[in-house]
Amino acid sequence: MSDMAMSDMQRPLPRRVLVTGADGAIGRATTERLAGLGVEVTALSLAFDGETPADRVIAGDARDESVVARALEGVDAVVHLAAIPHPSLGTPPTVFGTNVVATFTVLSLAGQAGVRRAVIASSINAFGVPMNSHEVAPAYYPLDEQTPADIDDAYSLSKQYDEATARMMWRRWGIDVVALRFPLVKDAETLRETAESVGQDPASMAREGWAYLDLRDGVRAIELGLTAPLAGAHVVSLSADDLLLDRPADELLRAYAPAVPLRTPIGARGPLVDTARARELLGFEPQYSIHRPDPAADPLELGALSA
Repeated sequence: MSDMAMSDMQRPLPRRVLVTGADGAIGRATTERLAGLGVEVTALSLAFDGETPADRVIAGDARDESVVARALEGVDAVVHLAAIPHPSLGTPPTVFGTNVVATFTVLSLAGQAGVRRAVIASSINAFGVPMNSHEVAPAYYPLDEQTPADIDDAYSLSKQYDEATARMMWRRWGIDVVALRFPLVKDAETLRETAESVGQDPASMAREGWAYLDLRDGVRAIELGLTAPLAGAHVVSLSADDLLLDRPADELLRAYAPAVPLRTPIGARGPLVDTARARELLGFEPQYSIHRPDPAADPLELGALSA
């Protein structure tokens, strides 16, 4: 796997992008962002519950080769978000099988079709500890792409396999793939509600370092994944630049993860996810925090982010 960026200049946005899972929260926001930037979007989802700005809409299963082949017509890049997003939403064979077959099908057909860039949704759960049913803790903080895995659930395993699939597809077809390890990703209001709930039981998010990401930053990371000057298959961790809970990071660690070593210094408010690769490879810096004034409230800031 190559970790070398090819130049310091972002590439132009693709002309047409296939977005799978286009009716999910991240999928809808991604479709809206790309369409607003003038990108033609093919939206693929099992069903569509609302309007979409995509100019081409396909209802179907991302595991179905005929559906995916039709969705890839005229496509220059892929954003693959289709998945069962939690182990509780199906039996283990269904969750694992659905996720890994969808990713394999989409990337393999894209590679064969000559598509040269894909961004896929991995997860902070790819190292297995956050959803593990045993009394385990991360090997260290801040979490990073090399954090040792301890997996005992089908969803986390499927995300690790998705990352391996990305590496295989790059080797086989030469398709460059960015696998984004998303933490909790929601709109700002939902994140604040979640923070209030987690504040009643802080231990519930200790194993994922109380990490979160504003939906707008998640979409921005996808956009950068489509345009970053890179080659190879890359796993990239994401996080806001602080913690979901508005408490000092060292206080939270002493109370809820006292035995976990801290490998590198962190800020007073975190984060506890190392996002150096996101900065270096994609040029990604989170813009939004639920603990600071929203830059989107300033029309000048909003214009700058939308440029």
